[in-house]
Amino acid sequence: MSDWCPIAKDYNPLKAGSIDGTDVEPHDRAVWRAMSARYKPNKGVVGDPLLTLFVARLNPQTTEDKLQTVFSKYGDIRRLRLVRDIVTGCSKGYGFIEYKEERSVSRARRDADKLVIDQHEVFVDFEQERTLRGWVPRRLGGGLGGKKESGQLRFGGRDRPFRKPINLGPGATLERGGGRGEPRAREDRHRYRESDWGSRNRRDYRERDRDDRRHRDRR
Repeated sequence: MSDWCPIAKDYNPLKAGSIDGTDVEPHDRAVWRAMSARYKPNKGVVGDPLLTLFVARLNPQTTEDKLQTVFSKYGDIRRLRLVRDIVTGCSKGYGFIEYKEERSVSRARRDADKLVIDQHEVFVDFEQERTLRGWVPRRLGGGLGGKKESGQLRFGGRDRPFRKPINLGPGATLERGGGRGEPRAREDRHRYRESDWGSRNRRDYRERDRDDRRHRDRR
């Protein structure tokens, strides 16, 4: 535990998809794809990755000018890039903002996250493509926290921070198990009684029919 650090230095799709960090096998197809992906960051991206923020869940109608107006109040912006489709030119709903100072980055990440822009609640976090070794984007099955998407469920990240399961101890577990088990036992007991009475009734009907047939034969 001496080398443990709360900030990850390498990206591990299996750990990012584990609720307690103990998974040893992928739990969905997305994790398989992320583990087998060979993704390389875009070398054409310029700027300081440590001063860059990732802004997502933007309204498709949000423009660069709108982002410039909203995020410039947290500090001086050096570069702003809204990612657009290369064919249609439409916004993909996310972008990157590079500030001039580190304090501006920290302030924007703290205050702008979950800010409503054009009726959309945006997601703001540090850029990880160039800062986290082995990073794999969501489109290749990677990514961190967020929504459940076609069997993909992530437990890490800012939206759904990593939290270990609560250890209630053996006493609490037995107590909870006993509390749940008692009604179930009663229910099973009632089911047994109902099935027992049903078999008894069927047996009584059969004996009664047999006695009637014997009585008719004697006549």
